[in-house]
Parts: sequence; C-alpha cells; structure tokens
Amino acid sequence: MWRVKPLDAILATAEKKSLHRSLGVVQLTLLGVGAIIGTGIFVLTAEAAQKAGPGMMISFIIAGAVCAVAALCYSELASMVPVSGSAYTYSYAVLGEVFAWLVGWALILEYAVAASAVSVGWSGYFVGLIEHSLNVTIPPEFANGPYAGGIVNLPAVVIGLLVTLLLIRGTRESATVNAVLVAIKVAALSAFIWLALPLIKDQNFQPFAPLGTAGVIGAAASIFFAYVGFDAVSTAAEETKNPQRNVPIALIGSLVICTVFYLLVAAGAIGAYGAQPVFGAGGEVLAPGSMALTQQCATLTQAGQQPLVCSKEALAHVLRQIGQPQVGNLLGLAAFLALPSVILAMIYGQTRIFFVMSRDGLLPSVLSRVHPKFKTPHIVTMLTGAGVMLAAAFLPVGKLADISNSGTLFAFLMVSLAVMILRKTNPDRKRPFRTPLVWIVAPLSVLGCAVLFFFLPHDAKLLFPIWSGVGLVVYLLYGVHKSHVGRGIIEVPELDPNAPPTSAGAQPMPGVENPPGS
Repeated sequence: MWRVKPLDAILATAEKKSLHRSLGVVQLTLLGVGAIIGTGIFVLTAEAAQKAGPGMMISFIIAGAVCAVAALCYSELASMVPVSGSAYTYSYAVLGEVFAWLVGWALILEYAVAASAVSVGWSGYFVGLIEHSLNVTIPPEFANGPYAGGIVNLPAVVIGLLVTLLLIRGTRESATVNAVLVAIKVAALSAFIWLALPLIKDQNFQPFAPLGTAGVIGAAASIFFAYVGFDAVSTAAEETKNPQRNVPIALIGSLVICTVFYLLVAAGAIGAYGAQPVFGAGGEVLAPGSMALTQQCATLTQAGQQPLVCSKEALAHVLRQIGQPQVGNLLGLAAFLALPSVILAMIYGQTRIFFVMSRDGLLPSVLSRVHPKFKTPHIVTMLTGAGVMLAAAFLPVGKLADISNSGTLFAFLMVSLAVMILRKTNPDRKRPFRTPLVWIVAPLSVLGCAVLFFFLPHDAKLLFPIWSGVGLVVYLLYGVHKSHVGRGIIEVPELDPNAPPTSAGAQPMPGVENPPGS
C-alpha cells in the first residue's frame, strides 16, 4: 500500500502506451482558459452573492490566491513528470500508492462532478435564452432537478451527451472546437465589462459584507470551484508538444488571464445592479441551492423583484435589468455556446485520470483501451459521460460545486506536500520549472486548501470522508492486488539495450527518447 512508483518508471510506462502529442502552448492555454472562465462567472456569481454579497470580490481574490500558489506547485511537478495523471501521478511518485489512489479517487469529485455542475449552469442559460429570444418555455419539471422543484434537468443531460461524443471523436478536434468557444466567451465577457462598468453605483457596494468575514471566506470556498480548471492543463501533459516548457506557461498564463476577467465582471455585476443576499421571512440566512431559497425567490418574483441571487443566468439578467435586453440575450447565447468548453475540459481531465490509473493496474485494463480509429480512450470517456449526465439530471449547481471542491482541495494539498517532499528526497533531479520560494509557497498552498475546506458547507465536508472510505474499499478489493508496481511490472528506461530487467517482468526500453507519435 505504501509502495511508490519511481519517476523514471512513470515516464517509461507512459512512453510504452502513450497518447499522441498534438497540443501546442496556445491550445493548452486556451484549454485552461476554457476550463476556468465560465464556471464561476456565468454560473456561480449568484451563489457567491448569496453568501458574501458585494464581498464576493474579495472571495474571488482569496480563491485565486490559493490557486496561484497551488499552480506554482503544479508547474514544477508537471514539468518534471510530463505525463497524464495530474495530482494522481505526482502522488504515486512521492507519497505512495495508497495516497495516489485516494487522490485519483478524489479527482473524480473534482472533474466529473464539476462537469455536472457546469452542465446544470448551461441548462439555466439555455432555458433563459429560448424563453427570452424565442418565447419558448420548457416545463420547469424538465428543466430542474428535485432540489429546485423539478423532476429531471433534461437540457443538462443533453449537453453532457454531446460533449462526451465530441471527446470520443478526438483530442485535436476537441481542442479546435474549444479554441472557438473560448473566443466567443471572452468576447461576451468583454462586452459585459464595457457596458456594466460605466454604470457602477457606490451604494450597490453597501453593505459590502452583509454576512461578515465568514460569509466572504465561505463564498471563496464555493467559488474556488471557478478556478480549478487550470489543473486540467497538467492532465494534458502527455498530449502536449514540449511539455516541460509549455505546461508551466499554460498553467500560470491561464490563471492570470481568468483572474483579471473575474474581478472586472464581478465589479460590473455588483456595481451596476447589486448583489445582496436574499433572507428568509424571519431574517434567517438561506443556503444557496436550498428549497427555502427557491421558494423565497419565487415569492420575490411574484412581487416584481428580481435579485441577482435568484437568477440562473446571472450576467444576462444584469444586462436585461440595466436596459440592454438584446445584449443580454446575446450574452446568454454566448454562454449557451461557450460553457460546453468547460464541460469538455472537465470530462477530458477525468478520462485522462482514469486512463492512467488503469494503465497502472489500479483500475481494470479495459479503461485504458484506445479507439483504433480516433486514438482516444473511448470506453472510459463513455463511462465518465454517463456519470456526468446522471448527476446533472438531479442535483443543483451549488451543491455540485461544493462537492467538487472537497475533492479538489484534497488533491491540491497533496500536490503541495509532494513538491516539498521531492525537494528533500530527490534534490538533484532536473526541474525545468522550479517553484519560487518553495518553502513559503507550498506551505501557503497547504494552509489555504485546509482553510477553504473547513469553510465548505457541512454536507460537502461530510461527503468527502465517506467518498474516500468507499474508495479505500475498492482499492483493497481490487487495486492493491492488481497494481503493476505491486506485481513488479515496472519499466525503467535504459540507454543500454542489453541491460538486465530492473524488476520482475520488466524489460529495458531502448530509444524512449523518441516515443511513438512524438
């Protein structure tokens, strides 16, 4: 359970059963931007306003700061180990197999549940768009899950299916479509900033933090979800040209671009329209995604009030309320077109995690099977897509986001620990990118992740240890016995083709400096 997989073996295994390297630095950065921008701004702005009011601007800064120090840790490990697997792979090399399994299991919460959350967010924009543009109303029973008073969220299921089919088709094609969607998304947010910022009113920022510091940090814990797409970049390392250079550039570049957009858009939404939380009839605080909030919003709507926190298409709603209904509809159209890029990045990341875990023997080998024509891991993509559609059909966006964050924060914490441990245990290994001030940056990342986890809602914090317990049972029943490392199936690259095997069943791999598809 505590065995580690040497870094050389990880690289060798990847080259033996490799994915095609087709992504450049621009495509990779756009993959990061596509994964980050959208989830928080298009979907979670209303959720953050309900917890923090105008103070959500500080929440974005807090969440972005934690992600920034985590990104620096990710960049060092991704440049050293440019293969698929992200935090799972890094943990395997440093902390041991059982921690690697727990991280990989937690990443299911990050990627698959995040894809479900954005599918639900996309559904809100789709329903609002066709209602305001085409006067077509989808029955609420089929546009919302049970938490929002419906039966099943059919639009969310449909978009999950379409993105899954696209990913099966191919990585290069997916990246090209993603680049177009990111351009549409950035243009829409730029138009929002242009129209909303000139209308800022000081009184809309008062009170700035109606629920106090706890509300601001609680909102940061939730909208941390809005930033986590950046680590989808590291999962694409094995399909990236010159990953030692391009992965760190894409990781940090996408995070900086998105943080600037987040702050400008949040300032415009708050200043031009207002973002105060909605309270219950007795003045009690209402939790985002709860039936109580849904009912109170319905009461306010009947009274002619439309607070930002009650909207499922927050930015389009703001533009309609400040006298720009046509632009609001266009922004809704842009979200309708662009949010699938976030779903794409999240499902992409999840399938690559499963692919590598399967390649290591911890999951059945069928999951690492590559399609003979499309060269993509089609079986695991189909299974992931089915899980995404199931969650999106029945759960609200806020709860999905908080569940996703619990797994993400654990994975980020493990990566930060791994960087520090590897500096001590393997100080001489080549590091194309070195985390600056690592003994300050990495501990800050660990502390930030722990604090944000503490401020997650109770049910999200409770679910994580339960989920981890289920994962341990699966590992003990299957992975611990089938592990390639445990069975001695470890390939280590050797320059000498006549060198003896390094362990039972291992064979030297001459010529790995020219892997297939490179």
